[in-house]
Amino acid sequence: MRRPLQVYLDDADLARLETWARERGWTKSCAVRLAVRTLTRPVADDPVLELSGMFEGLPPDLSDHFDRYLNQTYVAEHGPAYGGRRARAKSRLRR
Repeated sequence: MRRPLQVYLDDADLARLETWARERGWTKSCAVRLAVRTLTRPVADDPVLELSGMFEGLPPDLSDHFDRYLNQTYVAEHGPAYGGRRARAKSRLRR
């Protein structure tokens, strides 16, 4: 059962909430519900948060420059195609 909740926000917070919800195609109520669920969920229920702190030696600015570090770490190399390309023989038509 849903129950109403009245919240007072200053103009700046309300504008940020409206922009954030609009960018996702959500209502403000939906955005607030999601924020409450996310912020109050136990860590054990979130597999990503469970991994927090498991890795040592990561750069302190990893979250700000994730794409840069990912590109430095993962380099996709395209090797030759398996078996190479052969020209196909023309098929004979049978009549």
